[in-house]
Amino acid sequence: MSLVLTPAAFAANNSVQGVKKDDAGYDTDAPTAILIEAESGSVLFEKNADELRAPSSMLKLMTVEVVFDALKRDEIKLTDQYRVSENAWRKGGAPAGASTMFAALKSTVPVEDLLRGAIIQSGNDSCMILAEGLAGNETAFTERMTKRARQLGLMQSTFANSSGLPDPGNKMTVRELGKLARHIIRTYPDNYKLFSEREFTWNKIRQQNRNPLLGTLDGADGLKTGFTKEGGYGMVGSAVRDGLRLIAVVNGLDDPDDRASETKKLLEWGFRNFETRTLFAAQQPVGAAKVFGGDSGSVAVASPVPVKVMVQKNGSDKLIARLVYDGPVRAPVQSGQPVGLVRVWRGSNLAVEMPVVAAETVGTGSTMRRAIDGASELVIGVLRAGAAKL
Repeated sequence: MSLVLTPAAFAANNSVQGVKKDDAGYDTDAPTAILIEAESGSVLFEKNADELRAPSSMLKLMTVEVVFDALKRDEIKLTDQYRVSENAWRKGGAPAGASTMFAALKSTVPVEDLLRGAIIQSGNDSCMILAEGLAGNETAFTERMTKRARQLGLMQSTFANSSGLPDPGNKMTVRELGKLARHIIRTYPDNYKLFSEREFTWNKIRQQNRNPLLGTLDGADGLKTGFTKEGGYGMVGSAVRDGLRLIAVVNGLDDPDDRASETKKLLEWGFRNFETRTLFAAQQPVGAAKVFGGDSGSVAVASPVPVKVMVQKNGSDKLIARLVYDGPVRAPVQSGQPVGLVRVWRGSNLAVEMPVVAAETVGTGSTMRRAIDGASELVIGVLRAGAAKL
């Protein structure tokens, strides 16, 4: 493994797609795929990871997250009872002929069981009942889903319903599905246990968990499958071994068996070939950001937590770390003040991204220092404007 530190940059475009087999030593038949290490968010493999596609029932993860968040904030309780409306029953229940928990019309169901219906049985009715119970109607709930997604940094995802049933307005990338899965696993460890339950019975109908990895892949304990004609077969899967958790997402496959096998192979490849390395310790300077109008022309920056990245065990990875920030940073600068990000690439893959803060305090400079910095920025601005016209 070799690490190259590049100079600080004021801006960067980090869109990386279509990883070649030679870049990561692996390929998949899935049109879109990503493999993530859960603790650091390090990306081990990606293929067309930012391509928007129909997420199908994998969208239910966003519905579940909104409910988990409401539970965490004590807005609702697991014991709260939600009524099964005719709309939810007809469009998502037994009459619809799709995946359902078979909630009876006009009955009431506790939130906890609706979550099981959505997670274990992929019940469309479960999601609609949760949406109506929490927000009044499904349209209002999808607006809440979008707002929550943006709070989580899912900037491309769009939602037209709570279930993932076919609609042009349902679009997600495998990267954002992976981010969402990682957030759920890390933020709601107790609720996440629902994903590993093997079966659930409601209305005297027992159904098995639809996750094909449970019981067939060592350490597998979640998350969600999906299928629509538009999106094809997809899956978000996670497994943990010896304290290492990986998350794999695939989408766009033509066969449910391929969905299971490609997810399984991706996870197995990750466990077999990667290990964790610490690039920078907590508070260790990772670079310096330019300062405007300060008693120093730069400020050291560091990550509050260790910057870790997954690397291949054979040591062949070349890592490039870049400091990215909007600058120069205006003085005064307080120690601990957010400055930007450190991004680490493994070959052409963006492996990990972590926020960085000022590692020291920089006071306001003299009037002369501020005047010199102002003149310098004016010249740089003119040069940038001229370059943009070329």
